[in-house]
Amino acid sequence: MSKDNSPAPDLATPTDLRRNDRSKVVDALNGVLADSFALFMKTKNFHWHVSGPHFRDYHLMLDDQAAQILGTTDDIAERVRKIGSTTLRSVGDISRRQSIRDNDAEFVSPEKMLKELREDNLHLVEALRKVKALADDAKDNATSGIVDQWTDYAERRAWFLFEATRKE
Repeated sequence: MSKDNSPAPDLATPTDLRRNDRSKVVDALNGVLADSFALFMKTKNFHWHVSGPHFRDYHLMLDDQAAQILGTTDDIAERVRKIGSTTLRSVGDISRRQSIRDNDAEFVSPEKMLKELREDNLHLVEALRKVKALADDAKDNATSGIVDQWTDYAERRAWFLFEATRKE
C-alpha cells in the first residue's frame, strides 16, 4: 500500500499471477521488507551498544545477524519488482509499514537485548509464514520457495539468541 493506503501500482512486468493474488503477496512482502529494515537497525543498535562480560561474543553475533538481515532486503524488494509491483521508497515508508517496534532506550541490558531480538526474529518468522501461505494460494512458486530460506535464516537467528541467554 502507498502512504494514502492505495494499492501499489501494477507495472508492465510480465507475470501470469492474478492481480488480486499478486497484490496480497506484494503487501505481505513489503511488510516483511519494512520489518527486515527495522530488525536490521535494532540489531545494529544493540551491536553498537552491547556491553558486559560476553561483549565480544554478542558483538560479533549481532554483527553477523545484522549483515544477514540486510542481505535479504534486496532479494525481498527484487521479488516484489519481479512480480510487477513497487516496493519501499524511504525511511518514512518503512516506518509506516513496520510492525517490529523500535527500541530507543538509552540502556538495555545484554540479556534484554538478546531476548527482544529473539522475539522480533520469531515475529518475522510468523510474517514470513503468512507470505508463504499467500504465495502458495497465488501459485507464486518462486516467492514460496525463497521464503523458505528467509524463514530458516530467521529461525536460526532466534535459536542462536535463545541459546546465548540460556542459564544452565
